[in-house]
Formats: sequence, structure tokens, C-alpha cells
Amino acid sequence: MTGIVISGTGLFTPAQSVSNEELVTAFNAYVENFNGEHAAEIEAGTVEALTPSSVEFIEKASGIKARYVVDKTGIIDPEVMCPRLPERSNDEISILAEMAVAASNEALAQAGRSASDVDAVLVACSNLQRPYPAIAIEVQEALGIEGFGFDMNVACSSATFGIQAAADMIKSGNSKAALVVNPEICTGHLNFRDRDSHFIFGDVATAILLEKKEDVRASNAYEILGTKLKTKFSNNIRNNFGFLNRTSPETAADKDKLFVQEGRKVFKEVVPMVSAMITEHLEDNNLRADQLKRLWLHQANLNMNVLITKKVLSRDPDETEAPTILDEYANTSSAGSIIAFHKHKEDLDVGDVGIICSFGAGYSAGNVIVQKIN
Repeated sequence: MTGIVISGTGLFTPAQSVSNEELVTAFNAYVENFNGEHAAEIEAGTVEALTPSSVEFIEKASGIKARYVVDKTGIIDPEVMCPRLPERSNDEISILAEMAVAASNEALAQAGRSASDVDAVLVACSNLQRPYPAIAIEVQEALGIEGFGFDMNVACSSATFGIQAAADMIKSGNSKAALVVNPEICTGHLNFRDRDSHFIFGDVATAILLEKKEDVRASNAYEILGTKLKTKFSNNIRNNFGFLNRTSPETAADKDKLFVQEGRKVFKEVVPMVSAMITEHLEDNNLRADQLKRLWLHQANLNMNVLITKKVLSRDPDETEAPTILDEYANTSSAGSIIAFHKHKEDLDVGDVGIICSFGAGYSAGNVIVQKIN
């Protein structure tokens, strides 16, 4: 795929952040309350006692140190332990669209473009606020873009899948320039009462502007050399919430209506799948691993990223080759690899090649090989 360029990226970061220490304090208070309330059942063996969390456990398991959130108060309240966001009227912009617009405006400014230069908007994310009307159409309206928009969901790979879809539309002549936007309020589907996952997610929005190479105005633009997508069904990462089961996740039976995963199985199965996919994709494009200057990987788990990079490069990577934003942002689903790209793309030289790679539930994985052109 040649002649299509990423000319601008944008990032919206919520104002509030929750440290591991704050999260652990809230979680352990909940554990203490639960174990106290169920002391008799625990002693009788009919209820299993909850285990406290710790900062050391979180950082060893994930590499995460903090996360940005849209509502801190509800998350760190042991009696609530979830974001509390007031429902907006239909006459107000939705919170997901508001975040998307902020990221999109930065991407447009970086590319030296305005809304009149764009005719397609794709909102590609894991956690859509509603089924319809599409968030993308709302974003399109808020930005004043003439054309079309639609939503798509491929979990944590939504951004890379969206990039291929947008690039294909531009190359075929169905769009002149497209925004791919990834607003994620991941804390809304996280079970903050589950020790194994209460620390995983944060909230953010990213945006990517794609256009034809001959139309590029901005510096630090990257041409797309090739894309590759892969899916393989797995239940190891799942969320069963939907309009057919509108129940509250307050009982054990309802926990699957929030994020659930078999973390060890995911690690064991996804690492070889993704590293092999990257290697094969490079070969398909007549590239060697030692030509990669940077890997902008999905930000879910530091240990996964280190091992994937090591397998691809056949050596231990240095910290600049696969930059991490996981420590500050936590897992932001589809936005993670785009945050890494947004923050760590300007220092490369013209001609340098890198790869944006995302992977997650599905399983799904997406690669975008890019080369800096100016």
C-alpha cells in the first residue's frame, strides 16, 4: 500500500490521574470491608476471603504505575469503585465524542489541515458509548466535516484496523482524507473489585489523519508501506455486557458483564502470534528486522512488549526501540499504540522505518508499517 500518509496525530488526556498507591488503598479498604462483613461465611468455608493488592504486585505484573481517568472520585471510593459520569441530554455532545473532537483538532492542526479538507471519520475503539447514532457521525457534525462517518470495534486492535480501512478508502478514491479516532473510557468496563485486573485500564482519546502523499503539508509525516490484519477467536478476553443482558455487575453471576480475561493464557498465546505476524509482515514487504528503527506496540503489559520485541529483533531491545507509555497511561485499549506513536515519532530520521502494532481481544492483531518521509 503506497501513496497514503499519516500526516497528523492527536491526543486527549483526561485531567485526573490515579496512582497505584491510591488504587491499592481503595481496593484494600474494599477487601477489608468485604472480609469483615463475611467473616462468618469465610470461617465456615462457604465464602472465599479476598486477597489485598499491592503496588509491588501491580508493577511486577504489568509495568503500570498510574492511569488517567475521566472520574477519579468514584474509582477510589471503596463504596463505589467505578467512574460516576452524569448522563448527558441528547442535546449535549456525548463525552466520547467530546474526547474524540479534542484529539481530532490536534491531529488536524499537526497536519496543517481543517475540517474542510476531510471527508471521512472513523471512530474505532473498544468501548462505544451507545449503539446508535454512530459516535463517528456525532464527531463529524461537531467538527463540521462534510462526508460520512461510521463506528467500528475490533477491541484493542481497532486503531490499526481503522487505519487500514481509511487507507483503503483513500486509495480507492472514496475519500480524500480521513480521520481515525480512538476515544476510550476503559475504566467504565473495568471491575475495580477484581485483584487480578483492577489496575489495568485508563482513559484517553487519540486521532490519526490520513491523506494522499502528494497532498501532505506537514513535517514528521509517515507513509504507510503496508498493513496486515489477523483475527482468531478466543474467549480469553471477553465482556458479555449488551442490550440483551442489561444487568448490574453487583453479584458474582454478573461479573462477566465487565472486563474478564485469562491473563496467563493471553500472554502464552498472543506473544508468539504477534511476533510471528510482525516477522511475516516484514518479509512480505522485503524488510529485515534490523531495518526497524521503532516498534510502537499496544500498551497492555510491559513484559509482553519486551518479549515480542526480543523475538522480532532476535536480541534484547533498548528502551528507545519499543517506547513505553504504559507506566503513565496504563492500558488504553485501541489508543495505546497510537499514544506511543504520537509521543515518539518526531526523533526518527527521514527514511527510517517503524511498525505500529496492536493486539487484544478477539484475538485480533493489526500492523501498520510506516516510513518517515519528511
